[in-house]
Parts: sequence; C-alpha cells; structure tokens
Amino acid sequence: MLLVHGAFADGSMWAGVIAELQAAGIGVTAPANPLRSLSADAGYIASVAGEIDGPVMLAGHSYGGAVITAAGSTAGNIVGLVYVTAFALDEGESALDICRRFPGSQLVPALRPATFPDLNGGPGVELYIDRETFPRVFAADLPYRAAAAAAAAQRPITAAAFEEKSLSAAWKTMPSWYVIATADQLIPPEAQRFMAQRAGAHTMEIRASHAIALTQPVAVAEQIAAAAASARAGRSSHATQATRPDRWLASRSERACDKDRRATKTKEALR
Repeated sequence: MLLVHGAFADGSMWAGVIAELQAAGIGVTAPANPLRSLSADAGYIASVAGEIDGPVMLAGHSYGGAVITAAGSTAGNIVGLVYVTAFALDEGESALDICRRFPGSQLVPALRPATFPDLNGGPGVELYIDRETFPRVFAADLPYRAAAAAAAAQRPITAAAFEEKSLSAAWKTMPSWYVIATADQLIPPEAQRFMAQRAGAHTMEIRASHAIALTQPVAVAEQIAAAAASARAGRSSHATQATRPDRWLASRSERACDKDRRATKTKEALR
C-alpha cells in the first residue's frame, strides 16, 4: 500500500493510518509528495510504485488523489485506487476546476501566495493556507493546539500544480474506493460524491474534516484494508477464470485422445 499525502501536509498525516495497517500485516510506504507540478509529482510516485515488487494499491488524500489518478496510468503494477477526501480528476481537469465548480469550498479564499526561485532561477508562486484560518477550514475536528501546529508545519503547493490539468484518469481502467468526509470545508461533500460516483467508486461516508486521516485513522485504515482485500480477491478470481479455458482445452484434448484409442482398439478387434 502506497499512501500519498496532499498539499498543506506531509507524510505524518498518515501516521495513525500507517500504524493500523501495519498492525493488520499490510505493508505500507508513505513517500514525500513533492507538490511541485501534477505531472512531475505523478511521475515520482509512479517511480516509487515501480520499485515495489508486486501489485500496489495507491491511496491519496486531497491533492494526493490527483497524483494517484495520474500515476495509476503510468506505473504498470497498480491494481487499485483509494481516494480519501481527494481529487479524483478526469482528463483535462484540475483541482482548481473542482473547487470552482462546486460552491462551499473555503480553500481558495484561505490561500496565501509566496514567491520562491524555481528550477530556472525565475520567480515561482507557491500557496499556503492562512495560519489563522487553517484550524477551522482544514482540521476543525482536531484539538486547536494540534491544528495550529499543523498550520505552522504545512508544506505549500505550487500554484502551477494546483492549476495543472490531469492528462489521464486511472479510475477509468481500475477499481477505486472513496472515503467521503462529510464535514470537509476544502473539498465540499457534494464534490466528493460527484467524483466518487463518476469514478464508479465504492464509497464510505464519515463525519470528519479535511484532516480525516488524522482524526479518524481507524475508520480510514479499515476502508483501505477492505479495498486491498477486495483487490486481492479480484486478482485471484481473475487468475482462476483465466486458467479455466486451458483446463477445459486440456480435458477436451484428453477426451479426444481416449476416443481415438477406443476407435483403434475396435478396428483391431474386428480384423
């Protein structure tokens, strides 16, 4: 299981979920999402997945959902996607598009820009959530001191990544699951339900803020574990079905040989 965090957070967002999955015997990796551009972030996550021996499930939170949507179409060993109040984008769609499409999102008004030197030495723009606003819009169900600490430690995302349109949508070709946070103020529940239904995802609704992985780690881990078990069962069933034609052909060949042998014996007896 490869867990991908979103913007304004880091891998520690998954700490409680990781502990639950490990206790259940599920191997977990939670790499740092660069948050620089959607295509580059997806390429990096796909490369991490590609280094894992065997099938991999991707789980993404927030912007991490956009990343796994694109990465799932690149890495050859991805078998399923789990969205945790995340952007399950379609081709030609950006995270900003979803925020603008559905009323009620408090994300755009809460964003604050900052400049940084990009790879070419030119000025780039990255986005933070206003520290005073962060506890209310990102983590309203966390104790205030913990939410304030998360606000101080938040990792920014570039404006370009937030606006970049996805070039692919892996949920069109593989099974997906979606954990809807019904008290999320950044990705409205209506937007989450729309993306989950569009993807044909198995859904679960939990009353939680955008910081659902921090505040409801057991419930999130249970859904991820159930998704992993379902994906394994699906692969086993597919493998079994794939072998049936071979067994049937072999049996048919054996019956034909037996028939030929019996015919030969009959002819010999009549001579």
